[in-house]
Amino acid sequence: MVYRYCAYGLTCLSNAPVDGFHHLVTSQSLDSDIVLDLVSVMPEWVGAARSLPAHTIYTKPPSAENTDSGYTIKVFGEEDAFELTYTDGTQFLVDGSASCVWGRCPPGYDIDYLATYLRGPVLGFILRRRGITALHASALSLCGRAIVLCGQSQSGKSTLAAALALRGAPVLCEDVTALKASAHSYHVQPGYPQVGLWPDAVEILLGAADALPRLTSSWEKCFLPLDGDKARFDAEERPLGVVYLLAPRTELKDAPKIEQVSPRQALLDLVQNTYMNWLLDQKQRAAEFDFLGTLVTNIPVRRIVPHSDPARIPALCDLVTADARALWNRQGSASLISSS
Repeated sequence: MVYRYCAYGLTCLSNAPVDGFHHLVTSQSLDSDIVLDLVSVMPEWVGAARSLPAHTIYTKPPSAENTDSGYTIKVFGEEDAFELTYTDGTQFLVDGSASCVWGRCPPGYDIDYLATYLRGPVLGFILRRRGITALHASALSLCGRAIVLCGQSQSGKSTLAAALALRGAPVLCEDVTALKASAHSYHVQPGYPQVGLWPDAVEILLGAADALPRLTSSWEKCFLPLDGDKARFDAEERPLGVVYLLAPRTELKDAPKIEQVSPRQALLDLVQNTYMNWLLDQKQRAAEFDFLGTLVTNIPVRRIVPHSDPARIPALCDLVTADARALWNRQGSASLISSS
C-alpha cells in the first residue's frame, strides 16, 4: 500500500504510514516530489551510493540540555547522496536531488521513532537541498495571514506557538518554516499537524507534565495534536504577515514587550536563523541574502522580549495578536490612502 502525504508544499509517497504527517486523500495519481522508503530492505540505489567515496560534512553533538540526539551528515561521491546518522543508530539516506529517502531505525524501535527525525531535521535538510529558504521558526495563522516566530533552539518559539494555538490560532508549522516567494509576496507553507513540547512546557501550558502524549514511548518529548480538539492545523499556505524575532527572556518589569527592528538588523538576525544554513555554498548564501533582503523591506519584522516568568505567557499572547492586527490595520489604511 502507498501512503500520500503533504509537508511544506511537497507531496510525499511512502511505503509505510508516517504518524504526524498531513494525509492526502487517496487518488489515482502517484506523482510526488519525494518517495519515502522506510523500514524496508536496503534498496539498490542506497547500496550504490554507499560504494562511492565519502566524507563527513557536518557533525552536531547531542544536546546536554534536552536529550536531543546528535547526528552526522556524510556526502557520497559528487553529492550523489547524503547520509544522516544519529547517535542512537537511526539512519537516513537522501539522494542528490532530494527526491528519494531511505530510512531505518535501530533494533527495538518502530516507525513512530523514525518519524520524529523525518518530520524535523530530515525534511529541513531536504528543503535546503531543494533550494527552499527555511527559517528556524514556527508559524501560525491569524486573520488569514501567517505570523512567524523565529528563534534558536530553547528560545521558546514552540511554547509560544502552542500557547497561541490553545487560544484558537491554527498552526501552520513548527520549528521549520518554509517560505515561497513570488514578486514581492511571500507565503508560508504548512508543515505537519503537531507541535513538539518538552514536559516542563506542557506543565506550564496545561497544568501537568503528562497532559499530552509522548512523541514515542522511548522519548520524554510530548506533542500537542493539531486535530481540532485542543488546537487546530492550517493545511493551506498563507501570505506572510509579520516575522517576530524572539529575544532572550528577561526579568525586566516592562516585559513582555515588542520592539521595532531596523531592516538591517532584521536581515542580520534572519540570516543567522535560517534552517541548516551551514549547508549553503557561497553562491547559495548570496542568493539567500538577497531573498531575505527583499523580505525585510516588504514584511514587518519585530522583536519579542518575553518575560522569564511563565505566568506572563498569556500577556505575551495578547501582545502578539494585538500587535499583528494593528500592523495589518495600518497597512490596510496605507493601501487605501495610496490608491485614492
